[in-house]
Amino acid sequence: MPATDYRGSSAPLTNIGRSFLSLRRDQVHAMESPNHGSASHEVELESFQRQVADRFNDLASVPSDELLSLPWVRKLLDVFLCCQEEFRVILFNNKAQVMKPPMDRLIADFYERTVKALDVCNAIRDGIEQIKQWQKLLEIVLCALGDSNVNTNTNNNGNNNCYPRTLGEGQFRRAKKALIDLAIGMLYEKDSSQGLAHRNRSFGRNNNSGSHSKDHHHRSLGHFRSLSWSVSRSWSAARQLQAIGNNLAVPRGNEVVTTNGLAMPVYTMGSVLLFVMWALVAAIPCQDRGLQVHFYVPRQFSWAAPILSLHERIIEEFIKWRSVRGCWVIWLILCSFR
Repeated sequence: MPATDYRGSSAPLTNIGRSFLSLRRDQVHAMESPNHGSASHEVELESFQRQVADRFNDLASVPSDELLSLPWVRKLLDVFLCCQEEFRVILFNNKAQVMKPPMDRLIADFYERTVKALDVCNAIRDGIEQIKQWQKLLEIVLCALGDSNVNTNTNNNGNNNCYPRTLGEGQFRRAKKALIDLAIGMLYEKDSSQGLAHRNRSFGRNNNSGSHSKDHHHRSLGHFRSLSWSVSRSWSAARQLQAIGNNLAVPRGNEVVTTNGLAMPVYTMGSVLLFVMWALVAAIPCQDRGLQVHFYVPRQFSWAAPILSLHERIIEEFIKWRSVRGCWVIWLILCSFR
C-alpha cells in the first residue's frame, strides 16, 4: 500500500458517527409526522440503487496500486456518507411506513449494525494513531542515520565548507532502539501493549531496580499508546465484522411487498455498511483484524458487481501486503541486532 500521511484522517470517521446519530433522530421525528407519500416512490428507490452502483463503480475503477491507499479510503468514506444521506432522505419521505412492521424491525436491526460499526471506527482511529507512532519511529531512524552535512562554516572567500556528519555509537543505539520498537509494534497488531512490554524487557540495559523499572514502564506506555484505548483487550475487529454481518439477508418477497419496497434500500445500506467497515479494517491496522467475513450479495443488484470485484481485489492486496510486511519486519529485526 502506498505510504501516505495519516494526519487528520479521523475526521471522516467522526462524520460517520454524526451521520449514524442523525439517522436515529430522523426516526424519532418520523413518529411525530404523517407520511404525505410521493408519486415518485419507485423512481426514488431505483435512483438510490443506481447511485450506489455508480459510486462503487467509480471506486472499483482505480488501479491496484491505489487500492487501500489513504486517498482511496477517503473516497470510500465520502461514498458511504453520500449513500447514508440519500438513505436518510428515503426514510424521511416515508415516515409512516418506517414505523410499521416489519419495517420497524428492519430499521432496528440496521441501527444495531451502525452501533457495532462505531466500535470499528473507534478501533480504526486508534490504528491511525499507531501509524503515526510508526512514522515517528521512522523519522527517528532517519534523523539518527541521515546523510546530512553538518558544521557548515563560511571561509574567507565566502564559500561554504561542509563535511559529512560522523556517526557515533549514540546514533546507532538510537536508530537500533527505534527499529526494534517499530518491528515489535508491527508484529503485535492484536495487542500492542504485549509487544510494548516485550520491548521493555528485551532492549537496553537490564535494571533490577523496581521503582526505576515501573517509572520507565509507565513513561513508555504514555508515549506508545496501546491500540486498546477505545476498545477492550478482548475486542476483535474480525468478530465485530461478523456481528455486523449477522442476519444480513436479502428481503423476502412478502417483506418487499409489505414495506412498499423500502426493505430493499435497508438491505442495500446494511451491505454497504458492512463492506465499508470491512475495507477500513483491511486498510488500517487495528486490534485482531481479519477479513474472514461471509460476504454474499446476489448479482441481481446493480451495485453487486463493483462491490464483489472490490472485495476480491482487496483480499488479494491484503494477502500481498501481509507477505511484504512479514519480510520487512524480519529485515528490521536483523538490522536491529547487527
